[in-house]
Amino acid sequence: MKTTGTRSLILVLLTLAFVAGMALFLSEYVTDGGSWAIQPFNKHITQGQSLSGRVLDRNGTVLAYSDETGRIYHDDQTIRLAMLHTVGDTRGYISSSAQYLYRAELSGYNLITGLVSPFGKIKGSDVTLTLDANLCKTAYQALSGKKGAVIVYNYQTGEVLCEVSAPSFDPGAPPADLDTDETGKYDGVYLNNVLSSTYTPGSIFKIVTTAAAIEAIPELDSRTFTCEGSVIINGNQINCTGVHGQIDFKTALAHSCNVAFGELAVELGEDRMTEMANRLGFNSSYSVCGVTTAKSVYQVDSASDDELAWSGIGQFTDLANPMHMAILMSAIANDGVPTMPYFVSNITTSFGLPSGVGHGGKGERMLSTSTAERLQTYLRYNVSSYYGDSMFPAGMEVCAKTGTAEVGEGKAPTGWMVGFSANSATPYAFAIAVEEGSSGIGSAGSVASAVLSALAG
Repeated sequence: MKTTGTRSLILVLLTLAFVAGMALFLSEYVTDGGSWAIQPFNKHITQGQSLSGRVLDRNGTVLAYSDETGRIYHDDQTIRLAMLHTVGDTRGYISSSAQYLYRAELSGYNLITGLVSPFGKIKGSDVTLTLDANLCKTAYQALSGKKGAVIVYNYQTGEVLCEVSAPSFDPGAPPADLDTDETGKYDGVYLNNVLSSTYTPGSIFKIVTTAAAIEAIPELDSRTFTCEGSVIINGNQINCTGVHGQIDFKTALAHSCNVAFGELAVELGEDRMTEMANRLGFNSSYSVCGVTTAKSVYQVDSASDDELAWSGIGQFTDLANPMHMAILMSAIANDGVPTMPYFVSNITTSFGLPSGVGHGGKGERMLSTSTAERLQTYLRYNVSSYYGDSMFPAGMEVCAKTGTAEVGEGKAPTGWMVGFSANSATPYAFAIAVEEGSSGIGSAGSVASAVLSALAG
């Protein structure tokens, strides 16, 4: 009897394990069946041969579709180049693109019939992006052949209007040396720099140092700094871009004085600087339409005073991701709370039924309202008193900060500009990084000017 009871117990346990396993399988089949069907080893799917759905921009412009010859892309080559990293390539190598992320929907996969039906192959769904193809074309042209990243999004709704990464290639006619070139012109070509890359931030990081100073130094606006072109901290020389003399804080930020910000970073200290950087999204990732962004980095554990000074200027080991910086600009524009970006507007089945709608929700508060408002004032002063409102369309009231980040290895600096329009009628936040762009105002600034002018139309 004891043996029979033991065997019965084992049988019951095996049955329960089977039932639990089947329940888990069915649950994952419902939620992940599409991903199973389109694993990378299934070349018939991942190389675009079964993508029958279309990819469109926000204006209904068809960017990619399929016919009997294969996957066809927009007839304008510059648009193909500009939209590559958001639309995707036929081989499925750009994992952050719409054609990769939504390949199940584009292929027409469903839980009942898979990729075929009794009546033949299923027509795929259409994926409509939030992006404007012509605006992306403008941004790509404005990069003038430089590598880099351009992101512009609506900080009220979260809609990404422009997302461009370079280098790029033509998905409609991939170059023969795409995978064999040794000159470096295609290095990182399968990465979307907006989402998946980081760059030394240079002076755009002074926004973080400013936020920390606002909250820690009550008399900040009445404080003056003396810049003689350099300062010695911990026995090491911190160089400035010029000799600014005696200046107040607002002017120090507008003129991007390294002396003032190096001294401030040391005064604020490792803990305050790290706490503010973490609050503003450094050392964290964000999810944008299911894509996890690269982490911006601020690490000053055990840094010496001169290293801490350089970190507050945006050098040392600091790194910044362009999408993260655009989200930070959204937070400042929105009085401390960012609107999260998204680049897929909707997904529509072949029967015209919506199967997914994009939206941008509110992120976690980064700044108090009062600190955000002070930053708005400072960044607006940068443009109105130093960069010049003539760079941008009249009435946009652009607030911005440039950066010229030294990267070493004999390369020219990375040029940055981050900012937003304070006019609620033009709610655009942006971040632009141009590799070997030299000055931020001359490289990234010219891209920002071209894109915002195109938006003003």
